Amino acid sequence: MGSIIDISNLVKTYGDVRAVDNVSLAVESGEVFGILGPNGAGKTTTLEMIEGLRKPDGGTITIDGIPAWPNPNKIKHLIGVQLQATALMDFLTVREMVRLFASFYGIRMGKSKADELLNEVALVEKAGSMINQLSGGQQQRLSIALALVNDPKVIFLDEPTTGLDPQARRKLWSVVERINAEGKTVVLTTHYMEEAEVLCSRVAIMDNGRVIALDTPEGLINSLESDVKITFTAKHPLDMQKLAKISSVSKLSQVDSSYSFYAGDVQKSIMSLLRLADSQEVKIENLNVAGADLEDVFLHLTGRGLREQ
Repeated sequence: MGSIIDISNLVKTYGDVRAVDNVSLAVESGEVFGILGPNGAGKTTTLEMIEGLRKPDGGTITIDGIPAWPNPNKIKHLIGVQLQATALMDFLTVREMVRLFASFYGIRMGKSKADELLNEVALVEKAGSMINQLSGGQQQRLSIALALVNDPKVIFLDEPTTGLDPQARRKLWSVVERINAEGKTVVLTTHYMEEAEVLCSRVAIMDNGRVIALDTPEGLINSLESDVKITFTAKHPLDMQKLAKISSVSKLSQVDSSYSFYAGDVQKSIMSLLRLADSQEVKIENLNVAGADLEDVFLHLTGRGLREQ
């Protein structure tokens, strides 16, 4: 379909620190594009420059062929932005808030149109409720509705599910999938690897101001060529020295009754594990075999987990 966002040699410096260091990438029209990275990686700064909120020190950004700088107002009608924290007016109703945000774009939005938008984010039943009566997940969905009031081609979501419980997070995933199914391009940052794997067509991993990997989640995982991860629990402790000597086992770890390791020869390793457990009269439970995931890719590329910050 072609790219809708093109970024070339983007730079942002603060004193001697290059927060964004010659970042170049393209976001395809109609895709969900994810940006992952530890705190300080430069992902939010990059997002803010694309959104026209922070002026770059070098490089170019175009959205749907229109330069974002030096006049970011030219792209405002093309984009919708959901920030990490949005200040909402507690004593307006949900519907009033939507209509207020629409007015910022010069749009006179009637009740039925506002309710139609709220239905998109599964909030129409709360249209008459005050903002301060909404749960955290409902407020996040309202923030997305506010980002959609101008019917943008591209919507930016910055950590949209942070702090939400698993049920609320999955409801918001459904909202993102629905928006994307309507043809809108979605660019999001997230701290949840599962979220990136479920939602994103492609993922860019940033560290120290640079894009260090960019591919589909499947492509990134396949490039790792990682051994399979085996996890299990045991009510009684196993001899860790003997467990470490099992053929092809690596990265062995134990936390209380939970064990994990990686194995090149899965069948041989599991058979050896069961023989060891039987010899020590230890019962193995919750045995699970899983391939590498995006968390493994992230650990491999950055040397730390997304939450080790």
